[in-house]
Amino acid sequence: MDLQTVLPLAVLVIGCIAYVFWPQERVVAPVEKTRLDYLRERKGVVYDNLRDLNFEFRAGKFPEEDYARQRGDLEAEAAKVVTEMETLGG
Repeated sequence: MDLQTVLPLAVLVIGCIAYVFWPQERVVAPVEKTRLDYLRERKGVVYDNLRDLNFEFRAGKFPEEDYARQRGDLEAEAAKVVTEMETLGG
């Protein structure tokens, strides 16, 4: 191999290595979540689970007893979350 082939390949390899391993100067600080932020996320998850449970029940995947028990559990959890959000001012 001659110099005209090796030199561009070496520059390319060094450039790729420098690009991959160069330290990033703009590191984003992690965002602190408040209890209210956590409760908002949890409320969304519980509501999504209720929606999925209703869909699967209508599709015939759950017997009536299991559906009623799981729906009651999810509604109780949603009530707790909403109550705590109201006490925190959300």
